[in-house]
Amino acid sequence: MIEKLSLVGFGPDGWGWVFAQAGFMTFLVAFTAFGIGLLVGTLVAWARISGSKPVQVAASAYVSVFRGVPDILIIYLFFFGGRQAITFVGTALGMQGPLEVSAFAAGALAVGLISSASQSEVLRGAYQAVPKGTIEAGVAVGMTPLGLFRRVIAPQALVTAIPGMGNQWQGTVKDSAVVSVTGLVETMRQVAIASGTTREYLLFAGVGAVIYLLITTVSDKITRIAEHSIRYHVETKVA
Repeated sequence: MIEKLSLVGFGPDGWGWVFAQAGFMTFLVAFTAFGIGLLVGTLVAWARISGSKPVQVAASAYVSVFRGVPDILIIYLFFFGGRQAITFVGTALGMQGPLEVSAFAAGALAVGLISSASQSEVLRGAYQAVPKGTIEAGVAVGMTPLGLFRRVIAPQALVTAIPGMGNQWQGTVKDSAVVSVTGLVETMRQVAIASGTTREYLLFAGVGAVIYLLITTVSDKITRIAEHSIRYHVETKVA
């Protein structure tokens, strides 16, 4: 038993350091993907709220595609399909192939776009939850569109959006596991490597679970603190 536990330590025969690096890579992929999802999701939410009819239809189609297609298929499309596309273009330009696609970039972009579809729905719902009376009052007192957004819409929408965005972050952390199929050494890939080398499948699966739980638990605490802080700030200003 002690010998098995030494495998997860930080000694010369332990896998502790490589799992720490893999855990950091998981966080980095998820953080990058969440940022991409937030940026694209904001644009999609705006398109669905204030765009013309064709723009709204296009945004709705985007959400349907990325919420309906399996995550791993999208990863394959961006990584393997992207590599073929880049090789084709490079060959046409006289470059020697095959050309490679960054596993990190392809994985983060794919997970980010998957996340953006759900994030757009959270942001759209948060905007629609803002009482129309407060917006009309802001317009009545002569607020500029930017001032109205900054002082009226954004604070109230954030109170509604943060719990949902926290859930989206948790989902992005878990979705990042599919990036392992690209060969990027994050937590799931490291679990497969360590398990295959030592045949200790249960032990290293448990290590992987602990890493994901650690990231999501700490993130949940931060989300709750942010939610309470913003809610207090908004209520104080209203009072």
